[in-house]
Amino acid sequence: MSEQFPGGVWERLEPLLLEVERPSRYLGGEWNAPDIEEGGTRVALAYPDVYEIGASNLGLAILGEVVNDMDGASSERVYSPWFDMEREMRTAGVPLFTLETHRPVSGFDIFGITIPHELTYTNILNLIDLAGLPLHARDRSAGPLVVGGGCGAANPEPLAGFFDLFALGEAEESLPRLVELVGLARASGWPRDRLIAEASRLDGFYRPSDYEVAYNPDGTVRAVDPVPGASSSRVKTVVDLDRWCLPRRPVVPSCEAVHDRVNVELFRGCVRGCRFCQAGMVYRPVRERSASLVVGMADEATALTGHDEVSLCSLSSSDYTLIEEVADRVGGICEDRRLALSLPSLRMDERSASIAGGLAGGGRGGLTFAPEAATDRLRRVINKPIAESDMVDAVVCAARAGRRRVKLYFMIGLPTETDEDVFEIAALVYRLRDAVRAQGLAPPAINVSVSTFVPKPHTPFQWCAQDDMETIRRKQDELKSGLRSRAVNLSWHDAGMSVVEGLLARGDRRLGAVIEDAWSAGGRFDSWSDHFDQARWREACDRAGLDPGFYQQRERPLDEAFPWDHLDLGVTREFLAGEYQRAMRAETSPDCRAGICIECGACERLDRAQVLKGRWP
Repeated sequence: MSEQFPGGVWERLEPLLLEVERPSRYLGGEWNAPDIEEGGTRVALAYPDVYEIGASNLGLAILGEVVNDMDGASSERVYSPWFDMEREMRTAGVPLFTLETHRPVSGFDIFGITIPHELTYTNILNLIDLAGLPLHARDRSAGPLVVGGGCGAANPEPLAGFFDLFALGEAEESLPRLVELVGLARASGWPRDRLIAEASRLDGFYRPSDYEVAYNPDGTVRAVDPVPGASSSRVKTVVDLDRWCLPRRPVVPSCEAVHDRVNVELFRGCVRGCRFCQAGMVYRPVRERSASLVVGMADEATALTGHDEVSLCSLSSSDYTLIEEVADRVGGICEDRRLALSLPSLRMDERSASIAGGLAGGGRGGLTFAPEAATDRLRRVINKPIAESDMVDAVVCAARAGRRRVKLYFMIGLPTETDEDVFEIAALVYRLRDAVRAQGLAPPAINVSVSTFVPKPHTPFQWCAQDDMETIRRKQDELKSGLRSRAVNLSWHDAGMSVVEGLLARGDRRLGAVIEDAWSAGGRFDSWSDHFDQARWREACDRAGLDPGFYQQRERPLDEAFPWDHLDLGVTREFLAGEYQRAMRAETSPDCRAGICIECGACERLDRAQVLKGRWP
């Protein structure tokens, strides 16, 4: 297909495929892959990880269809090449290319890069470099606009020097406006600097060079001030999900993907208000998709793919108002086509387990729950007040439904955590197992996954310190000692990776030099434990003269300015500070479904009636 397009790299690329581990990552041509025509505004959308992970990203699939549905525009996909392919590409002089037409990314008009999380930062720099573009935005006089977006753009400041623009919030409506502007600029012969200036004024876009950062003598941020002509802050965009029923034709990966299934989004946002959860804050307000549209999307997508599973996804799938009805209707489709139906994100209670137990193909596999903390006090601190009796009911219900496995997510290092809170994780797991036995049932295998708390921007815990490496490892060792059972499988996150994630999560623009240094020293795929090297990051900080503990282990006073204060993602700083103070008192806050507005600010610019429309019966 690519040989039809001028400027493609297929002739140079084809011999390289014989030298790499998985050529299917670079071939394109999958079932439902879009047909690309010549001309118009061209957009390359990239995910900074390998094909198998990027192909499962729902956001990239949605935005790709948004652009391809436009007249005079096309979108193509890009993923990070694995080490073997990068080596071959650099040796042969093959630049970063798209899957659909194998054309160099440097010839596109927009190079959009998803920022999923902090440990992809070195891969992001590698994508820009492989494309043959100057690494720093200030050095680019030609080539595509380099635009970042996604949940990781909640605090884009460490990456500020590498991007021309960032998209804040949801891009289904803002990206088409940028595409149209680029088409106008090309037709009118605008210079690059004028195009970027005009783009920075579009709703939902942020140009880092529009703001100057001043620091106090102690290294803290004094202020982030707009340059003359720039607005005092940039505001995220929010869309009505019923207007964007995408993707309609999911691309079927040519090799097994990490989520090899049809994903149908139920709603965005979350009303639970877990205080550690960035996604639950920045994707507010909650907007549900109409039940009939969910069912229709599942019906159409399963008919157009060969997947054997449908996933009804959201931050907390069982919180969808009409979940029983939708699960029943989509389950009927799945039964007719011999497919499995899953709810990957469940609240830990009997109702959720009961719903999941009745899903099509429900006897297969297991259920996943996230209690996060093992003591009632700590669950109140994080605003996840699940009673232990509900946890027991959920696990018993799962066992009664024939589920062979139950996965439990916990977190260590949470604010106010004590050693007792850590010890109680093992004790709770055993109590849940024994409760199943007490019902005369065979306990399912229990997989316990323990992550490390990382304070995130735009959350109530953005003021909190993070555990240092020694403390994290000590707590992990306590869990390893406490969970010694053949029926329990314990996994944990690499302590060094959590520390680097904490360093970058609340970083400012000075960390750009650290990221570039780590990348130059060979940093790639830092979210893969086999390829992560904490020493590389420590040495990069030393060369930049920055103390990682300043960013990671320091408790912030309530009045300290943050590097991201000029970015308005809906939830107000005043609300977050109030939630932080309530957390320190172990007080919970209600969710919106009780009809009590907790004044988080997310609905302030929207018609509240529209926000609530279709959500509550």
